[in-house]
Amino acid sequence: MRFAVTVLCLAAFAAAGCGRNQEVVKATAPQAVEVKTALAESRAVERSIMVTGSLQPDETVTVTSEVSGRVKAINYDFGQSVRRGQVVAELDTTELKLQMERVRATLAQALARVGLPADAPEDTAPESTPSMRQAKAQLDDARSRFERAEKLTKTGDIAQERFVEAEKALAARQAAYDMMRDDKLTQLAAIKGLRADLRLAEKRVRDATVVAPFDGQISAKHVSPGQYIKENVPIVTLIKTSPLRLRVEVPESAVGLVRMGTELVFTTEAVAATEFRARVTELNPALDSRSRTLSAEARLLAADARLKPGAFVQVRLVTSASYPVIAIPKEAVYTVAGLNKFFTIESGKAVEHKIPEILGQNGFVEIPEGLIPAGAQVAVSNVAQLTQGVPVKAAPGRS
Repeated sequence: MRFAVTVLCLAAFAAAGCGRNQEVVKATAPQAVEVKTALAESRAVERSIMVTGSLQPDETVTVTSEVSGRVKAINYDFGQSVRRGQVVAELDTTELKLQMERVRATLAQALARVGLPADAPEDTAPESTPSMRQAKAQLDDARSRFERAEKLTKTGDIAQERFVEAEKALAARQAAYDMMRDDKLTQLAAIKGLRADLRLAEKRVRDATVVAPFDGQISAKHVSPGQYIKENVPIVTLIKTSPLRLRVEVPESAVGLVRMGTELVFTTEAVAATEFRARVTELNPALDSRSRTLSAEARLLAADARLKPGAFVQVRLVTSASYPVIAIPKEAVYTVAGLNKFFTIESGKAVEHKIPEILGQNGFVEIPEGLIPAGAQVAVSNVAQLTQGVPVKAAPGRS
């Protein structure tokens, strides 16, 4: 009897406990989260890759002197601008001018020796010299005497001996004339050489004044006034900064994207949040065998004083102008602890999806291929309150 009472009590307690569990389960059942939704869309976006490059000056030259001498003056210093033809440096010309005057005097002596004025043309014929004109007159006189003696000999008016003497005199005058002509040719050739020496000496005097070959800026000064320098010793380094050249190394996989006239978009840390544009003007015909890259050069479409030669840049190469992707509104993505996720609404419940990074523009985020189809319903409000499988009460919130 006591055993039966115990069993009944245990049964009663069990029944009471089950009732309380049912009440707890019923009380803690999840409530539906009210969300607004939008549809995943199929969109066409631009696809691109980033390659590195650098800005180069349009021209760079190390300005040197073609003659040796002591530096008299340096007219421009580091960082200063210079125009084409302006005097950058001057060398002392005292010795060079003395050499020039010595050559000029030697030339004057040579001209006087043949009887020519200082302004006589270089192509002067030997026959135009006074001594040659005299020799020519003597030769003509001897020839005239010979011809007259020849006629008189035929008529018997003079003896044969007179004719022979006239013939010998003509031959002597002809030989003297030919010898003098050869001598004058030699002297005139020497005069031509002296004139070339004079022009060279005059050029060396002019070369002592070093001028800028183009408009630019001095990037380095290598010598100072008072210093003695030899030929071709660097004096200053001159760079032309406008227009700048963009030098970029294109990877082998993207070589087909770059051709003559291709427009490149690039950025640089030196000018934050600003895009610049350049157009490809030169392409290397071959890839580098070690790096497997193609060198390309582009000219900037617009000058900008903020850009400097040597700057490191990031160049965006467009691989596809219209690449199809699935995109959802940016507000549908929730980021917590470095994790990016969004929720689709399926059969009245939230389904969680994770994405590695947030890519997109114009208020939309691109979804990895194959994750969700176009037209999928995604939550765009109260996203932080959603978890996997939680019931939702959805209402359209974005068209």
